[in-house]
Amino acid sequence: MPAGRRRRYGRLIVVAGVLALLAACDGGTSQTEGAGSAVQGASGAGSARDAIARDPAGTSSRTGIKPMKIAVSSPGPQAGPAGQPYGEPHGQSRAEVYAQVRRMTALGKQLFFDPSLSGSGKMSCATCHNPDRAFTPANALDVQIGGADLRRPGMRAVPTLKYLQAVPSFAEHYHDSDDEGDESVDAGPTGGLTWDGRVDRGSDQARIPLLSSFEMASTPRKVADAVRAAPYADAFREAFGAHIFDDEDATFKAVLKALETFEQAPEVFYPYTSKYDAYLAGKTPLTAAEMRGLQLFNDEKKGNCASCHISQRAKDGSPPQFSDFGLIALGVPRNRALAVNRDPRFFDLGACGPERTDLGGRAEFCGLFRTPTLRNVALKKTFFHNGIYHSLEDVMRFYARRDTNPEAFYPVVKGKVRKFDDLPRQYWANLNTDAPFDRKPGDAPVFSDAEIKDVIAFLGTLTDGWQPAAH
Repeated sequence: MPAGRRRRYGRLIVVAGVLALLAACDGGTSQTEGAGSAVQGASGAGSARDAIARDPAGTSSRTGIKPMKIAVSSPGPQAGPAGQPYGEPHGQSRAEVYAQVRRMTALGKQLFFDPSLSGSGKMSCATCHNPDRAFTPANALDVQIGGADLRRPGMRAVPTLKYLQAVPSFAEHYHDSDDEGDESVDAGPTGGLTWDGRVDRGSDQARIPLLSSFEMASTPRKVADAVRAAPYADAFREAFGAHIFDDEDATFKAVLKALETFEQAPEVFYPYTSKYDAYLAGKTPLTAAEMRGLQLFNDEKKGNCASCHISQRAKDGSPPQFSDFGLIALGVPRNRALAVNRDPRFFDLGACGPERTDLGGRAEFCGLFRTPTLRNVALKKTFFHNGIYHSLEDVMRFYARRDTNPEAFYPVVKGKVRKFDDLPRQYWANLNTDAPFDRKPGDAPVFSDAEIKDVIAFLGTLTDGWQPAAH
């Protein structure tokens, strides 16, 4: 990526569950960001639910990040806790804010694992976002299957829900700096919570899979009816007011807000408990292979991975996010197994459509997708926005040999390689050509097979839950 991408994203955005109470409810996400593993019901939460039980207010014992004391303004016309009307700002003490966050976090957790919210009655958020796989799918499907009949395939792979707390709101021209001083460098399109960066809030993100015809395929009315009949209905009234079920739109917005709050719980969604975090804290060394992999990862003339996947602590000491959150075009091969790609005229162009519509017709955004975090990447089974690869080895080979051995990735017709077959030629100017994509046929690949193994060994250190005794 350009040098402007090499900033550290030092200002870790503090968005524990408390922050969910600050703004009015509204909505949106995509199949792309939709549902993911075979976890059914609350029984599948595993260690994620245990962590929530330990610290539901959103204070991270791992990072020391604590929610701020705030004046709370909550949405909707219903009466709030202690009879205070929602929609009118009212001051709350720290204890009252934490208590409200605990209520909303607990509700959000129950909603996350509740299949009754879906059109089929059999698909929950956890169906595609398995806590044991870093909130990515447990299966290795290219895209997940949903819809009212659970037979409709999506068009994009399901990304992780972890480590989204520092993603900035989408900007066409993003400015940041390592030292938080000179911010004159334009880093280009950056931010947003989805593959195409089109939504900025967790509540917006939650709305899309709930309403998508090829994901949970529900409606605000069905969601409201399901919550009204749920075992946690009384708790919902306690958190959002005695009359919350009088208005289905208010109920639906409250559901989105509770999901947003749950997905901001630091102990679950951004714990920073990987071996690499321990290494940065001086608590453990890396193995020889892991250290070689880190050096290759950072080397601007080799992998150059850290130009987009920031690997160093920020100037303020905050942990690296392993993403600069920028939108980039990599020229990933077309996945012909996807149902949408049976139409040769169809192209998923990311930021310029078809899921995102506000940048339609803006050629400079076509083919761009947001850079995901690499934290917990070793737990994933599907990679890139179209789910084309299913192993880190295949991903690394693509990065190392996209331009030196294009015939290994793209169709060959009458002896000629048809590169970048999932991006119309008029948008090729958007493709990234920085290292490792700065080579040509006949050059040596940027990584040998042995070096690929070393980089993958390093990527394994980014998995949360590392314990010294186990290693």
